[in-house]
Amino acid sequence: MSGSIIGLICIFSMLGMIALRMPIALAMALTGFVGFGWIVAFEPALSILDSGPFETLSNYSFSPIPMFILMGVFASKAKMSQELFEGARTLFGSWRGGMALAAVTSCGIFSAISGSSMATAASMSRVALPEMEKNGYAKSLASGTLAAGGTLGIMIPPSIALLLYALITEQSVGDMFIAGVIPGLLGLCLYCVTIAIVVMLFPNLAQPGAKTTFVEKIIGLKGLVPFTGVFALIIGGIYTGFFTPTEAASVGAAGTFVIALLRGMSFKQFKESVEETLFMSAMIFFMIIGAEIFGYFLSVSRISFSLVEFVDSMHLTPYMVLFCVLLLFILLGCVMDSIAMLLLTVPVVYPLIEAAGFDPIWFGIIAVITVELGLITPPVGMNVFVIKSVAPDIPIKDIFKGVFPFVLSDIVRLGLIIAFPMLALGLL
Repeated sequence: MSGSIIGLICIFSMLGMIALRMPIALAMALTGFVGFGWIVAFEPALSILDSGPFETLSNYSFSPIPMFILMGVFASKAKMSQELFEGARTLFGSWRGGMALAAVTSCGIFSAISGSSMATAASMSRVALPEMEKNGYAKSLASGTLAAGGTLGIMIPPSIALLLYALITEQSVGDMFIAGVIPGLLGLCLYCVTIAIVVMLFPNLAQPGAKTTFVEKIIGLKGLVPFTGVFALIIGGIYTGFFTPTEAASVGAAGTFVIALLRGMSFKQFKESVEETLFMSAMIFFMIIGAEIFGYFLSVSRISFSLVEFVDSMHLTPYMVLFCVLLLFILLGCVMDSIAMLLLTVPVVYPLIEAAGFDPIWFGIIAVITVELGLITPPVGMNVFVIKSVAPDIPIKDIFKGVFPFVLSDIVRLGLIIAFPMLALGLL
């Protein structure tokens, strides 16, 4: 039996295990071990289990992950998100739908020091959701805005998803972060336009807030300063080459820690921040270990090369190949966590993208935007369930109803970046 046939059997078995609710990391590791042992031998497969996890956890390239998570956790524990939302509300709150604009803008700015979409959604929803409901906003619009706004955390650098894509495909992490700036800001602008259209068509969904003076607006901007400062430090340092992305993660975490201390973060909050970071990092590293073991199996099965040959025999155009890959991402995103999906699919489909002649940095941005769609689409939109955990009184159907216009917005952004690649590559 050929390696490719064994590969297909193992992959379908893995998808079956995932469907039966086995942890994705364990399913990838088990599939990789059994598949490698089946094709090569089980003694070498055992040596991979022995050395693989250590090599992964000691890999210096992965060290930014806990630092980027720590940045967001420090900001959340020090209640910087509260001041951020209040500052944004002074700018937009007097408009109809202005508080929703403030919420999505806060999510975008918070994303600048948080590499996690779920952390962004959780932090900002605790602050903004009660205020929006208190001011007469429909639950669907309030929850949908925050669920969608949280997805900006996966695109606006620093982003764990962009970091992992770069490491999987051996691209420059710095280039991926720089390429994510314009698409991330474009997403924020389109979300604001979406809110404006929704409240114009359905004015009963939102109410105008209290008016603020020009002086109050200027004072409110101070809540945005820490975030923009840390973001400028990280991206500016990477762009100028002053420090590497790994060093940028440490500098950003240290800067956020100092800001949190100045805002009165207690030792208890510091301890909680470290514990939460360790928990989230362990989850991600467990998936990375599973993906590494799965990667050894993919290499010996040569299934990626067989897939390239099969697609080549069908004489598809490059954009037809891209459409098929993105469709696969959207379908898997409906039932799978975004990080797990990237770790699972990118090693398989990346050779197809290379063979089609697409720029790998550009495709990385396209892939991550598509993953974003999975965070807010049924039946398993992770950000939707984050909002549900914060506000258990809001029905799931209302949250999905609220995010629908933002799904359309993301599809528009995806189309723009496919049509105009310079939106992703212009800063490089």
